[in-house]
Amino acid sequence: MTTWRTDTGAGAGPIPVAIVGGGVIGHNHAAAILRHPRLRIACVVDPAALAGRGLAERVAAQTGAEQPARYESLTDALAKQEIGLVVICTPSGTHAGLTEEALGAGKHVVIEKPLDVSLPRARQLTRLAADAQSRGIVCSVISQHRFDPASIAVSEAIAAGRLGRITSAVASVAWWRGQRYYDSADWRGTWDLDGGGALMNQAVHTVDLLLWLLGRPTEVFAYTALLAHERIEVEDVAVATIRFASGALAVLHASTGAYPGLSARLQVHGTRGSAIIDGDQLEYLHAAGDTVEDPEDPEDPVNQAAEALPAAELRGAAKQPDSFVLGHLRQYADIVTAIDRGEPPSIRVEDGFTVLAVVKAVYLAATLGRPVPVDDVRQGLLDHVPVRSQGSGERGEQR
Repeated sequence: MTTWRTDTGAGAGPIPVAIVGGGVIGHNHAAAILRHPRLRIACVVDPAALAGRGLAERVAAQTGAEQPARYESLTDALAKQEIGLVVICTPSGTHAGLTEEALGAGKHVVIEKPLDVSLPRARQLTRLAADAQSRGIVCSVISQHRFDPASIAVSEAIAAGRLGRITSAVASVAWWRGQRYYDSADWRGTWDLDGGGALMNQAVHTVDLLLWLLGRPTEVFAYTALLAHERIEVEDVAVATIRFASGALAVLHASTGAYPGLSARLQVHGTRGSAIIDGDQLEYLHAAGDTVEDPEDPEDPVNQAAEALPAAELRGAAKQPDSFVLGHLRQYADIVTAIDRGEPPSIRVEDGFTVLAVVKAVYLAATLGRPVPVDDVRQGLLDHVPVRSQGSGERGEQR
C-alpha cells in the first residue's frame, strides 16, 4: 500500500484518521477530530470488540455517515485501510510499539500522554520520530494544556520578562479516584502498562506545563506513597522538589487520594510578578515588568488577569462543557498545520520524553532516597534501577 500524504495549500483534502484504542480517551479524541474540518475518522482499532464498536457507532451517529471500519490490530488496519494519521489511545505501556509500527509505515502519529512507560523504549522512539520528521512525517505527543489561553498568557508574560527572574513554582493536582477506577481494568495501577499512578497519569500534563514555563529541569528529590487505595502497585500520592537550570525551585504534588477531588493548580513566581492557573483558567496575574522602579515594597499588586484574557477564561467563570475537547482541537489544528507545511509540530516527541524523564526521576528519587539528576535519567544511566512497587494491597512509602 502506498504511503498516504496530505495535499498542501488551498483546497487541501481530508486526512483519514485511525484511532487506536476505543476507550474513554479514544472517545475524547474522536470528539475533537470530528470538529476539525480536515480530519476524517476512517477506522477504529481495538482488540476489545465492544469498545471499538461503541466508538465506531458514536462516530457514525454524530456524522450521519457510514460507520468507520473496525480492526482488531493496527497491522491489519495499515494493510487494508487508507490512513494518513494514526492516533494512539491505548494503555500507556503499549504506546511505543504502536507508534514505531505506524511511523515505519510512513504515517503521521499522535500519541496520548504519556509517551510510554519505558525510558529505553521512549528514548528509541525519540530517535525514530526525529528521523521521521526529516522525511516530513509528523509525530506529536498530546500536551493540550499548552494551548489553553491561560497557559499562553502566562508563557508570554514570562518570555517578555514581565515576571522578572522566575524564582519558584508550586504545582498541585489534588484529585480523587475511587477504588472502582483502579478495579475497572486489569492494567490500571500497574507498572508495566500504567507506568505509575497519580503522577504519571493524572498530573503529567501539569508537569508538562511546569517544564514549559520554567525551562530545563536538572535535579529531583521526592517521596511517593500508597495511602488511599488497594490492589494496585503504584503510588496515589507523590511529592517532589525540582531544581531548574535557571536556579528556580519548584514543589510538585500529585494525588488521587484527595477526596472529593479539587483542582489542578500551578503557581509561578518571579522577582517582578506572579501568576496562578487553576483548573485551566487564569486566577491571578500580576506582571510589573519594567513599570515599577522599586519592587521592594509593592504598593498595588492588582490582579491583571482580566486585562490579559476574556472573562470566560478567568478563574470562577463557568467552564464550557466542551472545554476538554477544545484543548485537543487546538492541538490538532497545530498538528494539521505541521503536516501541511512539512514542519515539526509545536509539541514534539522530545518534549514528551523530557516530561517522562522527570516523572521517572521522581519515582527513582523516591526509591533510592536521594536526589536524582535528570540528565542521568535522560541518558539511561539509571535504567538498571527498578522502581520499587508497594505490592498488592500494601500501604506505605516507596523508599
